[in-house]
Amino acid sequence: MRAIQLTEFGGPEVLKVVEMDVPKPNGHDVLIEIKAIGVNYADTARREGQYVVDTPLPYVPGSEVAGVVKAVGDKVTSVKPGSSVVTLLGTKNATGYAEYTLADERGLIPIPDGMDLHHAVALPLQGLSAYHTLKTMGRFENGETVLIHAAAGGLGTIAVQLARLWGAKTIIGTASTEEKRQLASDMGVDVAVDYTKDGWEQEVLAATDGNGVDVILEMAGGDVFRKSLKCLAPFGRLVIYGVASGEQSRFYPSSLMEKNQSVVGFFLPQMMRKPSLYQKSLEELLNYMKNGELQLTIGGVFDLEKAAEVHTLLQGRKTKGKLILTP
Repeated sequence: MRAIQLTEFGGPEVLKVVEMDVPKPNGHDVLIEIKAIGVNYADTARREGQYVVDTPLPYVPGSEVAGVVKAVGDKVTSVKPGSSVVTLLGTKNATGYAEYTLADERGLIPIPDGMDLHHAVALPLQGLSAYHTLKTMGRFENGETVLIHAAAGGLGTIAVQLARLWGAKTIIGTASTEEKRQLASDMGVDVAVDYTKDGWEQEVLAATDGNGVDVILEMAGGDVFRKSLKCLAPFGRLVIYGVASGEQSRFYPSSLMEKNQSVVGFFLPQMMRKPSLYQKSLEELLNYMKNGELQLTIGGVFDLEKAAEVHTLLQGRKTKGKLILTP
């Protein structure tokens, strides 16, 4: 089978097309013929050796796939060959950028009737992340204000819609281009801000009449984190779910005390260890989609061999919505 593999850390050029053996399922594993692969910032962090946990080399990136079950292990009872499924793969060696992969039957999600594979693969990672950064970690409540960075991205567009569904008073979204800010506005953003301009934090504060934002979703790190912290309201919660800039931030924890503020981290694989949390939330997300209350924005579909090009586009802020690879 074809796969995209890296044997060293670095830029997009380290992603190489290779031939590998098709894996054989044992125990609770199933063999999935991959039809759609979700591309995420976590994949670029893996490639650069900057991920939250260590990345073993050689490595086939990709943790989010949709496809058809082709074979099952001897302990599998919940799924049959021919089933269309979507799943999040393990973080140790995901093997998602490939034509086939193995996945544990207990993490498979049947794709609802009428939902195409591209939209199905766009939901789990970013949908669950948007849900839990807002509600579980951000403790969002009806009537609060929200600041969502990268509001035109895959996670951002979902987070904007969820904040609207859950009764946000004001949704502020940042994006780097006019086209992206228009998309964010179409999704439900009240105030679209260009965070590439100096002083963007003052625009955020002005949108809240100087009161600050109750919940902030932050994934850039560096200067964006520092300025976001200035926008946080008393009792506000800033949720970190990535460091896309590669720049770690330092701040004085005691500075949070004056206004009873919180800075919390989010890592989806930890959430997946609590089935009661992720299963219920995924069902809720699927119902939103079924009822037409949640739209998924597909930013582009690319051949598997163009993985390096897609990483370049993603990190160069050249994309909007969810990017998908197809074998």
